[in-house]
Amino acid sequence: MDLQACLENATHCNGTSCLVPPDNFNEILSLVLSIVLTVMLAIVMFAMGCTVEASKLWAHIRRPWGIFVGFLCQFGIMPLTAFLLSLAFQVHPVQAIVIMIMGCCPGGSSSNIIAYWLDGDMDLSISMTACSTILAMGMMPLCLFIYTKMWTDNDIQIPYESIGITLVTLLIPVALGMYVKHRFPKKAKIILKTGSIVGVCLIVIIAIVGGVLYQSSWVIAPSLWIIGTIYPAIGFALGFLLARIVGLPSYRARTVALETGFQNSQLCSTIVQLSFSLEELEIMFSFPLIYSIFQIVFAGVAVGGYQLYKRKCAKVQDCEKELPQDALGSKVGECNDGFIMDGTLMSTKNTAL
Repeated sequence: MDLQACLENATHCNGTSCLVPPDNFNEILSLVLSIVLTVMLAIVMFAMGCTVEASKLWAHIRRPWGIFVGFLCQFGIMPLTAFLLSLAFQVHPVQAIVIMIMGCCPGGSSSNIIAYWLDGDMDLSISMTACSTILAMGMMPLCLFIYTKMWTDNDIQIPYESIGITLVTLLIPVALGMYVKHRFPKKAKIILKTGSIVGVCLIVIIAIVGGVLYQSSWVIAPSLWIIGTIYPAIGFALGFLLARIVGLPSYRARTVALETGFQNSQLCSTIVQLSFSLEELEIMFSFPLIYSIFQIVFAGVAVGGYQLYKRKCAKVQDCEKELPQDALGSKVGECNDGFIMDGTLMSTKNTAL
């Protein structure tokens, strides 16, 4: 027996053939990641609860038209779109499952921040996020059951119990956050800022640790990148279109669009991490990150374009205020990019150039 040819940690050797203890580093790291994700997501959901005022939430529930439209988008348009995209691109069954989980997730808290920068209805945005999170307890398993039949026939099991437990446990920090908002509004603002930072850190941790654990998950078909790119854009567009069709004003339509396209990608990553085996995670873990990246990209472009548009409109309004009047009180001249045009080119402050 040639012991020199074996590894030092070998438990049994026969010539150059050795048996070594299994390397469980990935399993330990996966367990640690699951615990960290769960704790950090609970903090994020607690912070989200700190944005919800019970009185305003109740006011929207009493007049639920905006919330109802958001419900149709969140649990109607998004799951159906996920299903159709999965069919159109003929993705792997396990990858179709993660696309469906993302499509069935409630709205993400980031939509509230973007709604602020797009001059949306903040009360409606927060109410929709809170209601979709609560309704996800029933709607998410139901939508998955309806849409994943053709893929679960291939010996793939949807862990409904694990998903249900995750959703229920996350409602506790949301409820606690609402209580803190009601009793300690000043502390709620501090918690909200902390939660926003934790939310960003959560995405970074998922990306880094997930990249170490599931390196092969980034070696995926181009179709998954395409779906991750166009899916949030479709959600934004269809949400806005439906809201306008039913007669909601533009600022509320923008809010519904954000709540539709912005999915809770952190929740999706946590559910996937807690519910599937390492082998399945290898080919499905990257999609929530891809979706998260592009939903932020599209939202950033929308905010940038809207702020430029707002600035230009403000310049024109300031210019019109400075236009001289004739004897009848009518404005004389016209504005061009914020400047008065009336024989002599003048600035909005009536300074001759």
